[in-house]
Amino acid sequence: MYENKEKQQTALLAAVDTGEFDVQRSVDELEELAKSAGAVVKGRVIQRKERPDPATLMGAGRLEEVAEFVRANEIDLVIFDHELAPAQQKNLENALDVAVIDRTTLILDIFAQRAKTSEGRLQVELAQLKYRLPRLSGLGTSLSRLGGGIGTRGPGESKLESDRRHIRRRIHSLEEELKELEKRRGLLRQRRKKDDVISVAIVGYTNVGKSTLLNTLTDAGVLAKDMLFATLDPTSRALTLPDGRKVMLIDTVGLVSRLPHQLVQAFHSTLEEAVDADLILNVCDVSSPEFDQQLEVTTGLLRELGAENVPILTVLNKCDKLPELPMTLNKSTAAISAKTGMGLEKLLEKIVLNLPETHRHLHLLIPYDKSGLIGEIRQSGKVYTEEYREDGTFLDANVDLKICHRIQDYILLNEE
Repeated sequence: MYENKEKQQTALLAAVDTGEFDVQRSVDELEELAKSAGAVVKGRVIQRKERPDPATLMGAGRLEEVAEFVRANEIDLVIFDHELAPAQQKNLENALDVAVIDRTTLILDIFAQRAKTSEGRLQVELAQLKYRLPRLSGLGTSLSRLGGGIGTRGPGESKLESDRRHIRRRIHSLEEELKELEKRRGLLRQRRKKDDVISVAIVGYTNVGKSTLLNTLTDAGVLAKDMLFATLDPTSRALTLPDGRKVMLIDTVGLVSRLPHQLVQAFHSTLEEAVDADLILNVCDVSSPEFDQQLEVTTGLLRELGAENVPILTVLNKCDKLPELPMTLNKSTAAISAKTGMGLEKLLEKIVLNLPETHRHLHLLIPYDKSGLIGEIRQSGKVYTEEYREDGTFLDANVDLKICHRIQDYILLNEE
């Protein structure tokens, strides 16, 4: 008996530093992405240039050095931290005699591996086809050289080698299917609003602990691993807050700096969960050196999606790794460790504070002939204390605003 084990691809990371962004940080992230895709990173090469070479990004001398390194170390794949034009990709493959992909293809590949729901798979396929359509010429060679490795998952080789007209038809078909799913998702959101379901969306950079937080608060059982884009499909779970209110907690897809435009477009309907939420939990990894930049990326994308009017509670996760916090806490900031459970009670209290007011904390004395009201109060709110007195039932309760007008006469102002 022999066990068939898929050989891990070896990869070299490459980038050109024009001073446009922090290349070192971006290549660090690219390495994490490559590992998430299943590659073994053997090295990295960064060339400082005023502007990238239009034909091959890198200069001829540096490219020759890269080719030698590729041959000497049996590299299967070179991943560039830039979006490559079709001609650049072809020129680089000819010069290096090895498969070449870019950052976008790598992210699309990870999404293809991780998408589990039918909507997720459709969104990934649509993003891949839109990205690969202008790159069809000469793609067959790179695919055969890759042998089904990173950058080839998803729609499959046969689809990508078929004619452009067929791919355009497939894109149109996928867009129609996604429109239907988006419509259905919109109706579900409308239904939630109609039924007064309060929704809280968890957003944030990839691998900051969003799924761990969802699991800890709700026992959701979502895959939570220390890798980028460990979970892709949105998950919703019910959560009861300290004031008795039930909210829908929604985990959304992780974000990454320079997220490909195709993916923002494809996952727009999924990310819209954040726009329609009553509150956004912006989860950050406070122990990361890139904490500020990650926060900036998330805030920027939320603004782009039109979520600037939704209240945001910034959640500083992994604070157990730090001796002290880098910022002071207030009503809109909570410090937690989703892994150890530290600070979660305080987080729930701050969620209550930041949500729109739907209940009032009242002391009531309900006459015995109106005791039916107690059942309604308990059903839509929370009763903390119930005490039978001579002239009625005393309640210390959180009461739904919708029934406040009916219990107005029974409020004990001096005991509030």
